[in-house]
Amino acid sequence: MSNSDTDRKIEVVKSLLKAIHRGESMEELKKRFGEVIAQISPFEIPLIEQQIVAEGIPIDDILKLCDLHVALFREYLAGRELSGVPRGHPVDLFMRENEWVLKQAEALGLYSSMLLRVHSSEEAVGYLQGLLATAERLRVLRSHYRKIQMLVFPYLERRGIIAVPRVLWGREDQIVVKLRRFFEEARRVQGSRSIEDIRRLGELGVDIARDVSELVFRENKILLPATWALFSEGEWSAIAEIADSMGWIIDVKDREWSPREKPVLPHELKVAIEPQQIEKLPPEFRDAALKGGVKPDAYEIREEGDIDLETGYLSIEEIRELIKTLPLEITYADKNDRVTFFSESKLGRRGFIRTKTILSRRVEFCHPPRLEKLVRSTIDELKAGRTSYREYWTRIGDRIVRVLIAAVRNDKGEYLGAVEIVEDFTDVINNVEEIKRKIMVL
Repeated sequence: MSNSDTDRKIEVVKSLLKAIHRGESMEELKKRFGEVIAQISPFEIPLIEQQIVAEGIPIDDILKLCDLHVALFREYLAGRELSGVPRGHPVDLFMRENEWVLKQAEALGLYSSMLLRVHSSEEAVGYLQGLLATAERLRVLRSHYRKIQMLVFPYLERRGIIAVPRVLWGREDQIVVKLRRFFEEARRVQGSRSIEDIRRLGELGVDIARDVSELVFRENKILLPATWALFSEGEWSAIAEIADSMGWIIDVKDREWSPREKPVLPHELKVAIEPQQIEKLPPEFRDAALKGGVKPDAYEIREEGDIDLETGYLSIEEIRELIKTLPLEITYADKNDRVTFFSESKLGRRGFIRTKTILSRRVEFCHPPRLEKLVRSTIDELKAGRTSYREYWTRIGDRIVRVLIAAVRNDKGEYLGAVEIVEDFTDVINNVEEIKRKIMVL
């Protein structure tokens, strides 16, 4: 953005803010200023705000600008790459989540800019309250990023488009890390109230606001239009179904779209990007994703004899060895309270003694008579649905173990059996401080 271009946009924004302060209607302001404001990209907003804040314009008026800019930005995009997206379609919902995120980011940048100009901790108090409340709301953007990362990126990668997802995920992760650091700095400010710490927090807030706004711009103007051009109805059906289970950060009750095709997961696709699809891609996406050509991912996840476990496919051998590799012991009793399976860990962690001779044995008879009543009552509670699990702690020699007994039910809620999981917690309990030092925030 050149200096002359910046100055022009700043003057337009100042004129708009004066009109807002006079109480002019948003519809009238859209007509007068819409074309210019809509072309101000989200990551330019913090730069402009920093300059107009110094002129003493009330913060409430600038916050109203956030609402108008978001509305105009939506209309600006709708007339470009994204047209005809039905309300309630995942693309629509992702964009509406981005609108909410953009509004919070612009408010974060505004409050942060105000902190950069205070001269005392007393002067900063009001701005700090608004800043921290806004940042707290912005925490939920991780939910938006998780849906993009887990639901959208796999379909691009299946098509051989690798660079775009990795770059965007990297940017998203940087924002999450910076937000984590922001709250650490905020705790320091609340303790010290030093003007240096306050300004450092303001600088970080402006930085986060700019990063978030730029990512919103990239998603709405580049990523989502590309997926709209590339993905099939079945793919969107799967994305919508899983996204609903993950949850949205906006109200999604009012939907006009419902999928007409059954869900299609990425590993079920055998796709190549067609020439007519390439023509519809945003230029920025086309240049980044297709440079040098792409090779679709044709890996076949399911082999003959694999068992469909609903969340994936495993062979009998893989299931057997996977269970043996778990750092815990599993014993399963069916709905008739007969032991039908137990695991043996390869990791050398032994809990209770179990042998193949317990197979078909009544589960309560696998315990000492003094515990028979406890086991029986636990199983009866699980069967009746009065609880989903019971947790017990005990010792085996010098080891401290947790015993978890849980009900196993099918999708209809019907009782299939009970699983007993024994896990050794000795090292954790005896070395709490050491474990704490090993904690890595991911």
